This record gives sequence, C-alpha cells and structure tokens, in this order.
Amino acid sequence: MTKTAIITGAGRGIGEGIAYRLAENDYAIAVADINFVSAKKVAENLKQQGALAKAYQLDVANRNEVFDLVSEVIKEFGELAIFVNNAGVAFIDSFVDSNPSDVERLLDVNLKGTYWGIQAAAKQFQKQGRGGRIINAASLAGVEASALQSAYSASKFAIRGLTQAAAKELAKYKITVNAYDPGVVRTPLRDAIDQKTAAIKGLSVEKQKESVLKEIALGREATPKDVAEVVSWLSSPSANYITGQSILVDGGMRYQ
Repeated sequence: MTKTAIITGAGRGIGEGIAYRLAENDYAIAVADINFVSAKKVAENLKQQGALAKAYQLDVANRNEVFDLVSEVIKEFGELAIFVNNAGVAFIDSFVDSNPSDVERLLDVNLKGTYWGIQAAAKQFQKQGRGGRIINAASLAGVEASALQSAYSASKFAIRGLTQAAAKELAKYKITVNAYDPGVVRTPLRDAIDQKTAAIKGLSVEKQKESVLKEIALGREATPKDVAEVVSWLSSPSANYITGQSILVDGGMRYQ
C-alpha cells in the first residue's frame, strides 16, 4: 500500500521543502496549494526525482474543498498516512489599523483551514483504522506574540490549542497531532513581512533583517529544509510516542 502525505501550501516556501523531504522518505506526495501553477511545478519536480506526486488546487478556507481533496487523494493513491496543515497567510499592520477583510481572510486560512484539515484527516484515519499523523504549522509568533502581527499571532496561538485538543481526542484512534513553530525562515512570505515591517519602522530592508538576525542564537535564519527535518521526524516511527506538542524551530530565539 502506497504511503501518502498531503501537504497544504506546498507550492512554495516551507511547504515545498516539506514535500521534497517527505518524498525522500518514500511517501507519495499530494502537493496542494491555492496556486495550481506553483503546485504543479513542485509535483513535476518531484516526479522527475522519481517520487510519486500529484498537484491539487485547494483553498483551505473552504471546508468542502479540504474534504474533497482527501477523497481525491485516496482515489489516486489508496491510503493516507500524513496530513500536514502548512498553508497560511500573514499581513503586517498595527493592531488598531488592521483591515477587517485582511483579518477575516487570515483567520479563515490559518485557523479555520487548519481546523478543517484536522477534521478531514482524522475522519479518513478513523475510516482506515490504522492511525495516522497530523502535523500543523504553528509559529514562534504563537509562543510569543509579534508586534504588527496581531491576527497572525492570534491564529498561531489558536493552532497550538487545536493541536492539543485534537491530540487528546484522537489518541484513542492512534492518531498523533503535533505542530512545528518556525522562527525566521527565508521564504517569499518572509520577504514580504520584512519589506512591510521595514516601511512601518522607517528602516531599510537590510537593517530590518539585521535587527532580527541579532535575536537568533545560532546566528542565521532557518531554511525550509530546517523545518522539513522536524516534520520528517514527527512523521517517523521515532515519534510514535509524541503527541500534542509544538516544537520550536527558531535557532534559539525563544526558550520553553
């Protein structure tokens, strides 16, 4: 039976890194992203490397689309082993000036999207009867809130809560639920965050990056591969006894 991993937001950035890493572990990869062009490119690259992969267009904010995705993947590959709720959006603005439509969209994608992903994956795992792994994208901003990222921080704190609640409920089905908490990861999303933050603070983008880098004990930003290695471990037999946890991947910016 083919082992399959569904990864949302896998068309670029951290999700793309996770897709490549899990393919190394011999998983068939369902590359799901709202940008189908990006998803298709990643899936094609994976296939060129010898992996089983297929691209799917998905807006995680739409519950029906998330459940339909799981059904389509099962028809294609046979059985689900891992569901990674990686898709997310962010915006930078002051708390009092944040646009309502930006806030609503962010919560729809980050929080509700993760909720629907957990539901859809858990129902499939229950149907299969052999357990499974659900892994969610939280954030350092869900451990200590970030200024100018009020809605994003709120969504990531909430995802850590969803992770714990789902872990408690789903353990009896041998389904583990964990999360990864990235710090500063150089992705297109991070580029946009730095540009907007620098503009608000009246800094150059380079000065903004330098100020953040000083907070990282290991002295460098993370790469998507750094985060993907943690997801790989959470997906492995070595993490069979780990559930309800959120693991910081931040190079020593904060300590729990």
